[in-house]
Amino acid sequence: MKENYQEDSQLKRGLSNRHMQLIALGGSIGVGLFYGSSSTIQLAGPAVLLAYLIGGLVIFTIMRALGEMAVAEPVSGSFSKYANKYVGKFAGFLTGWTYWFMWIVVGMAELTVVGVYINYWFPDIPQWVTALVVLVVMTLVNLANVKMYGEFEFWFAMIKVVAIVAMIIVGLCIIIFGVGNNGEPMGLSNLWEHGGFMPNGLEGLLMCFVLVMFSFGGVELVGITAGEAKNPSSSVPKAINNIVWRILIFYIGALGVMMAIYPWDEVGSSGSPFVQIFDAIGIPAAAHIINFVVITAAVSAFNSGLYGSGRMLYNLALQNQGSKVFKRVSKNGTPVRGILFSSAMLLIAVVLNYVVPEQVFTYISAVATVAVVTSWTIILITQIKFRKAKSKEEVSALKFKMPWHPISSYIALAFLLMVVVLMAFIPGMRVALFVAPIWFLILYIGYKLIKIKR
Repeated sequence: MKENYQEDSQLKRGLSNRHMQLIALGGSIGVGLFYGSSSTIQLAGPAVLLAYLIGGLVIFTIMRALGEMAVAEPVSGSFSKYANKYVGKFAGFLTGWTYWFMWIVVGMAELTVVGVYINYWFPDIPQWVTALVVLVVMTLVNLANVKMYGEFEFWFAMIKVVAIVAMIIVGLCIIIFGVGNNGEPMGLSNLWEHGGFMPNGLEGLLMCFVLVMFSFGGVELVGITAGEAKNPSSSVPKAINNIVWRILIFYIGALGVMMAIYPWDEVGSSGSPFVQIFDAIGIPAAAHIINFVVITAAVSAFNSGLYGSGRMLYNLALQNQGSKVFKRVSKNGTPVRGILFSSAMLLIAVVLNYVVPEQVFTYISAVATVAVVTSWTIILITQIKFRKAKSKEEVSALKFKMPWHPISSYIALAFLLMVVVLMAFIPGMRVALFVAPIWFLILYIGYKLIKIKR
């Protein structure tokens, strides 16, 4: 075995700037936009555009906080290692394992989703078979080398981006030129008619923030990839600065077009909002096109999750906060054992595929939201501590400084706290507020046991 692994070796820097751009973009644009956007629209109406704008600004703040540290210290595992160094060992332990847990939970959901959508075309194929095939193929992709993972994710994310851009262009043709509407332009009046721009008031706007922030989960993968970027001092700032406005354009642009064409209370009433758009101009294969796009979106998100979870286990092992077996890296620079362990955990999704009721997906979203909000919170706290640990000379030498520090960090922290509080008022999300303390308690006990053993 020793000839195939290197103890304590480093990961390979095989990710280019284009890889990093699409990895972060692909991680944060998934099934939630294609099929789940109708839920946020029903909560807030056209005001959901304002929610995505505000949420996007908060995400930009979080990403700049992470970027400041990632450019200064580009390591795989990123924010877990920074938390371990600048906040405390338990903070690093909590962040690393919670982030790993988040991707495992999300990965289980994505595997099941792929099975459901494949059944749209091939109803006789059992869902567990599809889930197993996707799990095996994506595991092999991740085991090869980081460049192969980057290429796969680049092209799968590109499919999602092209689909969204096509939908926006088609929608604008309907709005401006009346294509598919007997040549009569639709205009933008649907955005303020049917109850106004904010039909459900401030309460509706606030409630949709929970789902909006969940949809942004995955954008922090830029920090994870910093340890394998070819030129992190250049590629990380570019990826962070570009990713946020691109996400805002895709989300706000796509949802704005949808609600301009259809009254907000009709969006998603007969299937996917995207299918409605393509159906409007008479494309008979609309449902098949969107089904293909959603499958690639789910596989892409699963691929990113497996990548992130394997790297986080590697980082935890380097910090002596996980098993030493995860510290070994293959000759091509891949943390093979971390990936295989994560895949083994994801195998549970294959086993449970028949018995998972639909309501579980809401619970999974809730748990994943708490997990990612925990990671974002610790990123912001760590950046504040990171700055305090630096001298004036070191701060002035930072290449990618956090704007409006520390006020921006405190505003973002207050917003994340508000999101957690709002979860208590959404029945399907409330379960996460019970799961989270149990998970944190398990981690605390595990941390103490590791210290005793050491």
